[in-house]
Amino acid sequence: MSETETETETMQIQIQSLFLISIFFSLLSSPTISLTLPSDIAALADFKSTITSPRRLSCLFTWNFTASDPCEFPCGISCARSDPNRYSRIIAITLDPIGYSARLPDSLANLTALQHLDLSGNAFYNRIPGSLFMLPSLKTLVLASNSFTGPIPASVVKASALQKLDLSRNSITGSVPQFLSSLSSLTTLDLSYNRLSGPIPDTLPLNLVQLALRGNSITGFLKQSAFAPLGSIQVIELAENRLQGKLESWFFLLPSLQQVNLSNNSFTGISVQSPTASNTNQLVAIDLGFNQIKGTLPVQLAQFGSLVAVSLRHNALTGPVPAEYCMAKKGVGFRRLLLDGNFLSGEVPEGFFEIKDFVGSFGDNCLERCPDSMAFCSPAQKPQSICKRKQHTNWF
Repeated sequence: MSETETETETMQIQIQSLFLISIFFSLLSSPTISLTLPSDIAALADFKSTITSPRRLSCLFTWNFTASDPCEFPCGISCARSDPNRYSRIIAITLDPIGYSARLPDSLANLTALQHLDLSGNAFYNRIPGSLFMLPSLKTLVLASNSFTGPIPASVVKASALQKLDLSRNSITGSVPQFLSSLSSLTTLDLSYNRLSGPIPDTLPLNLVQLALRGNSITGFLKQSAFAPLGSIQVIELAENRLQGKLESWFFLLPSLQQVNLSNNSFTGISVQSPTASNTNQLVAIDLGFNQIKGTLPVQLAQFGSLVAVSLRHNALTGPVPAEYCMAKKGVGFRRLLLDGNFLSGEVPEGFFEIKDFVGSFGDNCLERCPDSMAFCSPAQKPQSICKRKQHTNWF
């Protein structure tokens, strides 16, 4: 064989080798055969095995590990690959709310790239595995509406990337732990409708935007030291607890606060200070209904420029309805004002009869000139005997 033929044959072999290599990498990066990291597959398979007999047509029923790669499952799984030459990683699990029931296995902690886990609306039970919070990339954990019991694991402090924690509607016990304050990335915390007791911690996660502790047995007072540092807090939902004391003016002046629900507690007083020019208050809605608040309606609420919805129903308030409530904000006034079930007296300001699309409830008070023909005057006012008794005594 001549030297030229040898060089030609060598070149052909090199070209064939390069072609085979290119085919290999193109197949490796092809979505039709995307290969999930074996340890991710094992963890996912173990998770499925703990759930006995998933319902037909449920998401979990379609997970067939022998027929397809997990990253190609039709539902419930999201994957990502940072490098086309590497395995795909499972980054999100979102199950359908169909009543899956099992204890969560510790093997879920082997999904080390997992960022989002949503198992809400099912029947998972027992304690929440502390190993879940060891996941280094976990940003969202939603276990709402299940049957978890026991306290919040102390290992939650390891979840430094966690942004949303929703454990609402379970049977979690203990107190709201102080150690949650170490979660500097946390913006949403929802522990509503559990069996939590004790006071709100002295310190809370500094970057909270939404805090929901509704429907527990939380006691004590709202401490300025806990809430004042929350410069980003927009929503505070603490209804249906056992909170007490007087609501101080600093609370309503939190700079980012938009919605407050403190209904169905045992608050006894309220102090409101008008926002200053330097205070960029964004308060839109306040619900303080079904407490034990005494005194008169705070006129200063009319000075909150964004405030359109106020509920102070079923308290022990006396005195008149401030005319400012329907004259604020260039004649618009509050769009929704619920004051029924108090001991308010005097005449209803005429401005309320002129506000278009006004939603209100002034019934069950001691008001004058609130005609039954107006929907917001229903139900009827209290009997005069009760109103006079309240006016001349401290009876409640």
